[in-house]
Amino acid sequence: MVIIIIIPVILLIAYYFLIGYYYAAWMHIPLYNIEQYNKTDGIKVSVIVPARNEAQVIEHCLQSLLHQHYPGDLLQIIIVDDHSDDDTAAIVSKYVSGKLKLISLNNYLEEGNIIAHKKKAIEFAIAECTGDLIITTDADCVAGKGWINTIVDFYISHKKRFIVAPVKIIPGDTALSIFQSIDFAIMQGITGASVYKNFHRMCNGANLAYEKQVFYAVNGFENIDHIASGDDMLLMEKIAGKFPEGIAYIKNKTAIVETLPEKSWKQFFNQRIRWASKTKHYSDKRIMAVLGLVYLLNLSLFLLLAGSIINPALFIFFVVFVFYKCIIEWAFVKDILRYFDLQAFMPVFPLFQPLHIAYIVVSGFFGSIGKYRWKGRVVK
Repeated sequence: MVIIIIIPVILLIAYYFLIGYYYAAWMHIPLYNIEQYNKTDGIKVSVIVPARNEAQVIEHCLQSLLHQHYPGDLLQIIIVDDHSDDDTAAIVSKYVSGKLKLISLNNYLEEGNIIAHKKKAIEFAIAECTGDLIITTDADCVAGKGWINTIVDFYISHKKRFIVAPVKIIPGDTALSIFQSIDFAIMQGITGASVYKNFHRMCNGANLAYEKQVFYAVNGFENIDHIASGDDMLLMEKIAGKFPEGIAYIKNKTAIVETLPEKSWKQFFNQRIRWASKTKHYSDKRIMAVLGLVYLLNLSLFLLLAGSIINPALFIFFVVFVFYKCIIEWAFVKDILRYFDLQAFMPVFPLFQPLHIAYIVVSGFFGSIGKYRWKGRVVK
């Protein structure tokens, strides 16, 4: 019994220093103030949106992209339909113009011959790009009218080759949606801190920008195209390996894209298992160490809770350790939620701790050994 108490203590101490590091880094990231709203320097931009079975949401995405303030003659929008079996392609077809292009993977590849569907969609789109700067987002995302202007201004000012930008999950009125919004915001804060300090690689494909020539300089998704997930972080690792000083995070609210939460617990766990499935392919030892620490801490707390069924005294230790975990995270989480305008949910943050612990343990385990269902496909 002593060992099951000592291990969480040691892990909590290490976790205290890790969160303290992230918090300090997050607070030091300068808020980026756009220098000149209409500054373009003639930069041509191609926005790529992979889409599969997104008929219910893609029109909102298209409207937000078509109403960007960025000059139309410098903007190209490419929607890639990935073998959708709903009305996604039909909806996009109504918007096709000189600015917006629809590519259907059905015309190039049979669905059964693809492993990494999203990577293949992006790959085909980049081959059709006229832009110097590629921006990727998802079909369920919505961006403000100044989104592209802000990213381009940052690109021109900082001369970075790969730009990581913030993503926000819009909370609904359910516990699941609020939990996702809080949890994802924390991950975004860690992303910003880690990229700013060049501590380890993190990003999200819902809001990325990178040079077209850089994509080809690292041979695109070559050598990672056998992995179903990882069109964002695994590509980031490749680019960082060749251009270590070319990565940056933009901390600006206008650069945020908003996305929707998963509708059910099953969809949520499938999403997180999908994210976890790519971790074993990371080459960055620092992020592996961080993920290992976080997983072991949550696993130790989970075992305490499970062990309390046999020994009720362990439940007291579980409550105490979760309390201290909340204290460690409080200031960091509070500032992140304020940045994403989610501060109203701070009072419920501690209540979600047991759920957070459980999903970390479950998704980490099944992401390593299992399979998941995504967009109607079963992926191993």
